[in-house]
Amino acid sequence: MQRKGDSKSDGRRGSKCDGTKHNRRERPGRSRRARRRRARRRRPRQSAFDWRTHGGQRRGAGRKPAGRRAGVPHRSREVVRPTTPVHVGLKVAADISNLRHPDLFGPLREAIYAGSKRFGMRIVHFSVLEDHLHFIVEAKGVEALARGMQGLGVRLAKRINKVLGRRGKVFVDRYFSRVLSTPSEVRIFLSYVLKNKLRHNKQRGIVHGSRWVDYCSSGERFTGWKGIEVTLPDDALPIGRPRCHLLRRGWRYPRGEYVGGLGVDEAPGGSRQKGTRAS
Repeated sequence: MQRKGDSKSDGRRGSKCDGTKHNRRERPGRSRRARRRRARRRRPRQSAFDWRTHGGQRRGAGRKPAGRRAGVPHRSREVVRPTTPVHVGLKVAADISNLRHPDLFGPLREAIYAGSKRFGMRIVHFSVLEDHLHFIVEAKGVEALARGMQGLGVRLAKRINKVLGRRGKVFVDRYFSRVLSTPSEVRIFLSYVLKNKLRHNKQRGIVHGSRWVDYCSSGERFTGWKGIEVTLPDDALPIGRPRCHLLRRGWRYPRGEYVGGLGVDEAPGGSRQKGTRAS
């Protein structure tokens, strides 16, 4: 006969003495609030991640170089319109030899001809110096100028590396540019680009004839020489075939007065102009 209150015979579920395991939810001595609190502590928490928006070590950080090491300023480009030509320049790395060497200038001229009419940009005139190049171009806008110069830079870099058997960066900086908005500016820069080598040679004491035209430029396709008749070949190249008024006839009227063609012995723009970097 079992006594009243005996744990083996009282019939209660989950008692300690009947040998059965207690259900955790019904374990005595733990309230529902305590169980929730313990579960909340066990639950993993996601830590906040703050993205860095400025500061820290990264490529291009710090004060920009000045003096001779300073590159083209990273300012907004001037507004470019189809009616205003643009003077553009590119400078190559110091380890690249003379760009005017016959073995190098031939492939460069082919690359310039191939990229002279791309992405809404037209190369009208150019000149190749020892370590930099000058261009006078027409473009539909800033984007057309940027895409055209990007494609031209790739063509020139591939030709230079192939001829010299080198790899790596060719141009030390992005192109610099200046919009030519007046007839006087256009005339100065036509003389500056087409006769840049003549200017350098005069500084070195080298004298040329009165009809000397730089063979590493588009001077042989320039129809505005005074006293020199030039006939353009039957091709589709835009070089020597301007479309805007300033490059066709406007440059002959600086300050509103007709001056005529460009003389070979006319002094090129020697002073450093606003917006240009290379001479």
